Amino acid sequence: MTSNGSELDLDRLALLASPTDRAREAAEALRGCTNWVPLEEASGVVVLGGDGFMLDALHIMLDQNRILPAYGLNLGTVGFLMNRYRGCDGLMKRIARAKPVSVCPLRMEVVTQDGRRESSCAINEVSLLRETRQTAKIEISVNDKVRIPELAGDGVLLATPVGSTAYNLSAHGPILPLDSQMLALTPISPFRPRRWRGAILPDRSKVSFRVREPAKRPVAVVADQKEYRDIAEVHVEIARDMEMTLLFDPGHALDERIVAEQFMV
Repeated sequence: MTSNGSELDLDRLALLASPTDRAREAAEALRGCTNWVPLEEASGVVVLGGDGFMLDALHIMLDQNRILPAYGLNLGTVGFLMNRYRGCDGLMKRIARAKPVSVCPLRMEVVTQDGRRESSCAINEVSLLRETRQTAKIEISVNDKVRIPELAGDGVLLATPVGSTAYNLSAHGPILPLDSQMLALTPISPFRPRRWRGAILPDRSKVSFRVREPAKRPVAVVADQKEYRDIAEVHVEIARDMEMTLLFDPGHALDERIVAEQFMV
């Protein structure tokens, strides 16, 4: 059971490890910590790797419709979504004391130029990107009202608070506190409008993108790692029915990391 009283059976934990040598070695070292169970039987999951593999693990659970609390141990580089790896000693106590953080992914609906419809979820961000050397031209609407008739540039992205420190930050977008209930709408290398640097939107917003001059200026869309090319329209909103829980050691919660990131020089 986690510290907020939510159900987490420490006798029914699954272990997922990234294919890197470090993560595989750690998985072997943790084999004796508990009787790990398959993901299908688990009440929670311990994830070994970096932020990218944590996203992979969360997407695996989304795809299997088994959204379990996830406790990450950093064996990658940045480890923004992970806890410090300290081996087997005290691991079960750490998980029992972990603080839960709820996050909701974005749900993306895509219409391609040939009329095909696709859907996908993004935990970090949905990004629209030009496919060729030609500048992308994209119309942006919020709650069915056109806000930017024509954004010209490399593209645009919509990020969750979890994703605000990833690609969004690299594109000079704002860092969002986890409990802000906001989304970051950030242009990527914008040319026009010159003075527009993006917007912070309530997370109840429905954001739509329409590609202009698609034959000359084709655009792809990426939801985390899932890509669709030659798109016509993209519609994005929060998927509240897919709420996920990340577990963090006390004092190392995601909110603190988001604050700390803003003071790094």
